Amino acid sequence: MNHTIKEMPESQRPYEKCIREGEGSLSDSELLAVILRTGTRGSNSLTLANDILKHMEQSSYPGLLGIIHSSLPELRRIHGIGAVKAVQLKCIGELSKRIASEAARPMLDFKNPDSIAAYYMEQLRHQEQEVMICMMLDNQNHLLGDTLLSKGTVNATLITPREIFLEALRYHAVNLILIHNHPGGNPSPSVCDKEITERISQAGEMLGICLLDHIIIGDQRYVSFREQGLLDEYPV
Repeated sequence: MNHTIKEMPESQRPYEKCIREGEGSLSDSELLAVILRTGTRGSNSLTLANDILKHMEQSSYPGLLGIIHSSLPELRRIHGIGAVKAVQLKCIGELSKRIASEAARPMLDFKNPDSIAAYYMEQLRHQEQEVMICMMLDNQNHLLGDTLLSKGTVNATLITPREIFLEALRYHAVNLILIHNHPGGNPSPSVCDKEITERISQAGEMLGICLLDHIIIGDQRYVSFREQGLLDEYPV
């Protein structure tokens, strides 16, 4: 395994295997080796890729998922990973999130919480802090934009109707959808979540801006306030 890639039998080289059998035939370590391109002194790219995955087995998120949850300094603690390779690895994770979002975007239906949850799932389910996003829609429910409202604990002292509706007015939004994550993976709304949602909904009524839904993202699960009957019916 310590031979250079060129010294390996052609049947074992990740590049050649990809060309011959397709990218789906590559193992996780082979995919990483292709992306890393080079190894370090005494280790080729495939050995380095295996070392990275072994290191992730000791973390809370084994396998490729560990890369997404590792910071740049944490990645650089792995032997053979310098600044450039650490950035490469972080960009793999970010690219995978964006690909997942782009794939879900054509299916977005703002009256279908499942499609909204799918759009934000990869972006939010790996977050280790609570993040709240506000989607702003026009009167025909076309997306005008979304904005990050808070990163950290989502509570009534950090998220206020004032900051939400300042953003809504800036976009000339008529309808809003709130999305936030629960890092623990359980999307069940807390008492605080319910209080915040009620306050925002009531404030919106006074301004003529409707809160269509509040969706909480867990790990491959979500809860929609609308589906749970915690918000009024959609306006006609």
